[in-house]
Amino acid sequence: MHLPVEKNAPLDFDFIIGDWLVKHRRLNSRFTNCNEWTEFDGLSSTVKTLGGFGNLEDNVLYFPEGSFRALALRSFCMKSGTWSIWWLDARKPTTLDVPVVGAFSNHVGIFFADDILDGQAIKVRFTWTATPGENPRWDQAFSKDQGRTWETNWTMDFVRATQEMVAIQPSKLGLPTAIRSTT
Repeated sequence: MHLPVEKNAPLDFDFIIGDWLVKHRRLNSRFTNCNEWTEFDGLSSTVKTLGGFGNLEDNVLYFPEGSFRALALRSFCMKSGTWSIWWLDARKPTTLDVPVVGAFSNHVGIFFADDILDGQAIKVRFTWTATPGENPRWDQAFSKDQGRTWETNWTMDFVRATQEMVAIQPSKLGLPTAIRSTT
């Protein structure tokens, strides 16, 4: 059942609503001058929640070492005009990551958080690029110098999954055959 969306709900994340095939690139190690990336596939499905003032993104990530599920939870604050994004990794089901907070301008959303990585304080930046007529892109970068320099360590390129693509694409992507058909 789809509940109605409120007419004053923000439209910022409307570009990602629906089903997607995802090409991931993850830097093999962080803050080590690493230039080697691991590429893998995934699936993503996003629905509106909170009357359009939030959304949930369900993900399957097919890492070379095995697949896992994860969830992004996004909510919009009318008072501040910002979005907060939390990440829940099914491998750690009792822990939400620190939320990144930010907003969109000219089809680019930039979100920041202060966090800890391996005992060291870092800044986290998510960048969503949602240029009309183009496929969405997300990237994550970390900074250990208060944002003077950034190391991009993860990118995701999204391609809309149609019924036809779901039936054909997974085998070409190396995805399990169990996801080939949804009906």
